[in-house]
Amino acid sequence: MGAEVAAAPNPWPAEDSLRELALLADTAGLEAVGSLYQKLSNPSPKYFIGPGKVQEVAACISRLDCDLVIFDDELTPGQTRNLEKELNIGVLDRTALILDIFAQHAHTHEGRLQVELAQYDYLLPRLRRQWTHLERQAGGGGMSAGGVVGLRGPGETQLELDRRLINQRIAWLKEQLADVHRHRELYRKRRRQSGVPIVALVGYTNAGKSTLINALTDADVHTEDRLFATLDPTTRQLTLPGSRHVLLTDTVGFIQKLPTQLVAAFRATLEEISEADLLLHVLDITHPNAQEQAQSVEATLQELEVADKPVLTVLNKVDQMPGIDEAEVELLAGELGLPEDYIAVSAQRGWGLATLCRHIEQELARMMVALDAMIPYQRNDLVALWHERGVVESQEFKAEGTYIQGRVPGVLVRQFAGFAITPVG
Repeated sequence: MGAEVAAAPNPWPAEDSLRELALLADTAGLEAVGSLYQKLSNPSPKYFIGPGKVQEVAACISRLDCDLVIFDDELTPGQTRNLEKELNIGVLDRTALILDIFAQHAHTHEGRLQVELAQYDYLLPRLRRQWTHLERQAGGGGMSAGGVVGLRGPGETQLELDRRLINQRIAWLKEQLADVHRHRELYRKRRRQSGVPIVALVGYTNAGKSTLINALTDADVHTEDRLFATLDPTTRQLTLPGSRHVLLTDTVGFIQKLPTQLVAAFRATLEEISEADLLLHVLDITHPNAQEQAQSVEATLQELEVADKPVLTVLNKVDQMPGIDEAEVELLAGELGLPEDYIAVSAQRGWGLATLCRHIEQELARMMVALDAMIPYQRNDLVALWHERGVVESQEFKAEGTYIQGRVPGVLVRQFAGFAITPVG
């Protein structure tokens, strides 16, 4: 069961947001049996919703025989306690539900560290009293409290953990993630020096990013028609029509009201987006809230300070639109106020992927440095590098060497500068 209060401007209609909450509950292994919402100018300090609505929720609980109430916003610790006391039932908020889903789907060591940190940051201000010992060591990573949703991750049977020990655990997790960040930065530095462009897939959860990376690169990433079916990032090599190689990275899906704890904990992972040369914003064109989803993604990109990066908008799942076939994909008209240079595709059926690759190639070519050079034959390694990392517009074989005109990534310009005919700035 969910409840929502219109306490702040939100482009999502309350009913649609609650339907998404029900999908989140399903992903967590719960069955939604009903929903209520209330429009208020401000949340009630005591219950979040009004006292009368609390009684209405209590009546629904009795009628539907449910054992958990989920609120579609983050509750304060006091509101949660007051509601549980009044309703005599477990109360969960949207943030705890999303954290639980992440705990289920984090399979890598880094992912589990990030989720555990986010859960402890969420849990710490919600402790009711201090304990001087733990029943067992924190960080078990398994189910807790008999498998109750919202309590997965840290693995404790006691919610009221000792604050000092939790703070020690948080400090240790941050140290571990700092090591991960340092390793990632070394990897990114080598990647930048190689001149291989990076294209990052971003988009709302379940927009089809994993299906798209599978279709483009045979990545074999797990796909499922559920929110947050995949969590850990995947990077694969993609060969564009001109034989140029790029790295395609699938990142964690976004969602409206993304918990701040997750944004902070997943900062190292999300930095992959900041390193990208180009973003592919994958949008499920068939979703009734496609425009609101696009706005949520754009707001998250603003929060990550990457909104100024070049973006190609990819309208996915066009095969599910009535009357659309592969021949009509190129003619699909945009009606959502999206950029005009969108690319319509069906990742599932492979429609429009060649056009998408051409757009990626054209966009990356515009970011390169124009260059013409005479490369001696003994430096054919540079000719091969240009073909692999850059764009060759023309090539002639002359007595003194290979004359090439085209574009190269900025990080590689110095390697060609000694053979450039036009001075390189």
